[in-house]
Amino acid sequence: MQNATNTSSSFPLIGRLMMAAIFLISGAGKIAAPAMTIGYIGAMGLPFPTLGFALAVAVEIGGGLLLAFGFQTRITAAVLAVFSVVTGLVFHHAIGDQNQLFNLLKNIAMAGGLLQIMTFGPGAFSLDARKAPKIVPSAA
Repeated sequence: MQNATNTSSSFPLIGRLMMAAIFLISGAGKIAAPAMTIGYIGAMGLPFPTLGFALAVAVEIGGGLLLAFGFQTRITAAVLAVFSVVTGLVFHHAIGDQNQLFNLLKNIAMAGGLLQIMTFGPGAFSLDARKAPKIVPSAA
């Protein structure tokens, strides 16, 4: 039964890596085409598009890395969940366009997965688990 425990212990890691991938790839895409991203932010009518670009990259790359490594995982997952919903509503609100609707639903689904991570934690294979205090049974 040891193998089943090891396999199920790796699922939170796999899930975190899968969730982190979309943020890391999206952040890298923004870095690769900053003018396009800044223009898109500005086209949505948001103020300070350059600042918005910098914040989006910081959240996506920073949050993606923190999530992948499982560091401050619950807080990171909460921030990324809010980010996913807010960006979905701001940038994919034209739900008459099927592509925009799917992107909005994708963001909502990502937020749902992130809320699961926030609720149940990062799992055994994470930096959070390594720094957690070890409970030692008392010899009473």
